[in-house]
Amino acid sequence: MSVKLIRFGSNPPATETGVPGNIVSGNPSTKLQNYYTDATGQFFSGIWESSPGKWKVSYAEEEFCALLAGKAILTGADGMAQTFETGDAFIIPKGFTGTWETVEAVKKWYAIFEPKA
Repeated sequence: MSVKLIRFGSNPPATETGVPGNIVSGNPSTKLQNYYTDATGQFFSGIWESSPGKWKVSYAEEEFCALLAGKAILTGADGMAQTFETGDAFIIPKGFTGTWETVEAVKKWYAIFEPKA
């Protein structure tokens, strides 16, 4: 069996749209294009976008993010806030709780590993 590389941007998957749960402020909406899911369904990667707004988050997965555009502020349950802008890359570890605030429309690459329960 031949293993094929996945190039983001070519043969884009369908765009899924949604609204985050637990909205704190604003009227955010999201777009998602998942380019890859492994055979176990635990690892997946693609492009995610969000309009401005703020919502509560609780991560059961591990996520790598690289911002292609925009500005976001992640604030942990401890009140510690970090700002990320175009060009920044970061990891959101499993167990992180707090808020995600999209200040300027965000577009990011994501790679997520979701451990089995």
